[in-house]
Amino acid sequence: MRRRTLDTILSAGGFVVAAVLLVAGGLLMWASNFVQDNVHSQLADQKITMPSGKAIEDPAIKPYLQQYAGQQMTTGAQAKAYADHYILVHMNKAGQGRTYEEVSGEFIALSANPNADKAKVAELGQLRQTLFMGNTLRGLLLNAYAFGTMGTIALWGAIASFVGAALMFLLSLLGLRHRRNVPAEQEVRIGAGRTTVPAPAVG
Repeated sequence: MRRRTLDTILSAGGFVVAAVLLVAGGLLMWASNFVQDNVHSQLADQKITMPSGKAIEDPAIKPYLQQYAGQQMTTGAQAKAYADHYILVHMNKAGQGRTYEEVSGEFIALSANPNADKAKVAELGQLRQTLFMGNTLRGLLLNAYAFGTMGTIALWGAIASFVGAALMFLLSLLGLRHRRNVPAEQEVRIGAGRTTVPAPAVG
C-alpha cells in the first residue's frame, strides 16, 4: 500500500471520529443544560429558604449548612445538604433514632390494643406522620441532587468530547500534511524490519 493512501485513510478516519465526538459533545452539553435548568426551576418553585442563625447552631448541622445559610434552594448540592443534614437530623431527634417503618409498626400494634393509652397512640400517630413527610421530602430533594449530579457528569463528558474532537482534528490535519511530504511512490511494508528467528534444529 502506498504511504499516501494510508495517510489519507487514517486522516479521513480521524475526521470522522472528530465529527462523532463533536456530535456527542453537543448532545451531552444539551443534556447537561436541560437537567440543570430543570433542577433549578423545580427547586426554585418550592421557594425553600435554607435555614440560618439559631436553626443551624447544632454541630450536626452547622458545618454542612453554614455556607448556604439564608440562600434560596436552587441547586442539587443545597438539596442534599438540607435533606441529609437538616431534615434527617430533626427526624432522628424526633424519632429518637427510629425510622418511619419502626414507628409505623409501633403505631399499628398499639392501635390494635383496645387498652392502649389514647394519648400515646395519638403521639405515635403524629410522629409517624412527621417521619413520613420527612422521608417524602428527603426523597424528592435527593432525587434533585441525583439529577443535578448527572447533569454535572454530562457537562464533563461534553468537555472531554470536545477536547477529543479537537485532538483528532489536529492529528488528521497533521496526517494530511505528512501525506503531502511523502514521495508518491513510497510504499508501506507491513512487517518490515522484523527479524526472522530460525527454527531450532531437530536432533
